[in-house]
Amino acid sequence: MRDRRARASCPAVTGTAVTGSAADPSSGEGATTVRLYVALGDSFTEGVGDPDPRLPNGVRGWADRVAERLAKAEPGWQYANLAVRSKRLRDVVADQLDSAVRLHPTLITLYAGGNDVMDPGTEIGSLLDDYERLVAALAKTGATILLFTGYDVPLYPVVWLFRRRNHAYNDGVRRIAEKYGATLVDYWTFEGYEDRRMWSADRLHLSKAGHKALAARVLDVLAVHHSINAKKIKAKKFAPLESRSTRRWLIDQSLWVRDWVVPLLHRKIRRVTLGDWLEPRWPHPVEVPPKGGLRRLVRDREAGPRG
Repeated sequence: MRDRRARASCPAVTGTAVTGSAADPSSGEGATTVRLYVALGDSFTEGVGDPDPRLPNGVRGWADRVAERLAKAEPGWQYANLAVRSKRLRDVVADQLDSAVRLHPTLITLYAGGNDVMDPGTEIGSLLDDYERLVAALAKTGATILLFTGYDVPLYPVVWLFRRRNHAYNDGVRRIAEKYGATLVDYWTFEGYEDRRMWSADRLHLSKAGHKALAARVLDVLAVHHSINAKKIKAKKFAPLESRSTRRWLIDQSLWVRDWVVPLLHRKIRRVTLGDWLEPRWPHPVEVPPKGGLRRLVRDREAGPRG
C-alpha cells in the first residue's frame, strides 16, 4: 500500500495574504498592489475533463475554481491561465514562461512534465534539469509558487507501466520545491483519487468531481477559506459502483481503446496534438468577479457595454 502522508506542503498563504505580492513597476511609488494568479502547464491546469461550454475552450477546471475562491475571499484578484492541453515541458518554457514573468504575478501554479513522463523516449534526469531551470526563472519573480507532483492513476494497468518514471519525476519535483522555497502540492499522496469516478472517460484527466476536489486541496494548501467539501464530493455526486461482470469489463476496455487509445496513437503517428489549434483560455489577466465568477465575466462580455 502506498504511503499517502502529506509531504513538505507548508502553506504559503494566510487567508489571501500571498507572500511575494507584485505591484506594477511602472506605476510609481505607492502604487496599489496588484494580486495576480497565473496558472501554467498543460491539460491538467487547462481544465480538460471538466466540460463547461460557457467558458473558453469549453472547460472549467480546478484553476478557475481556485481563482474564483481567491476573488471571493478578497475581491480584486486577477487571473491568467496560460495552460494548453498536450503541451510538453519545452512548450511551457517556450510559450508560457516569458509571458508569466512579464505579468509580475503574485501567485504561480505550475504543473508541467506529465506528457513527457508518458513518453518513453524522454530521459527523466534531463527533464528534471529543464524543470529546475523553469522553476528557477519563476522564482526570480518573487511570487508564491505552487508545484505539483504527478498522480499514479493506479486504476488502469496501462498507466502502471510509467509508475517508476512518475516516481522519479515526483522525487525531483519535491527536491526542486524545497531548493527554491516553493510550496508543494503533493498530489501523489492525496486520498480519494483511486476511485475511478474521479477520472474522466479517457482515464487520464480528472472528471468534474476530481477537479473540484483538487481545487479544495489547493485552497487548503494556500490556507484560503472556501466552502468546497472534498470529503462529501463523492458521497453527493456518486452512486455506489455496481460490480461488473468479466464480459462487461472486457466491453468497457474495448470501448476505451477504440474511443481514446486508438485516436491518441493516430495523433502520435501524425505528430499532432489536441492543443495544436488552441489558444490559452485566459491569456491576459482578467479581474475575477467575486459574485458569479468567470461565468459572469463571460456573460458580461457577451452582453457588451450597457447604456
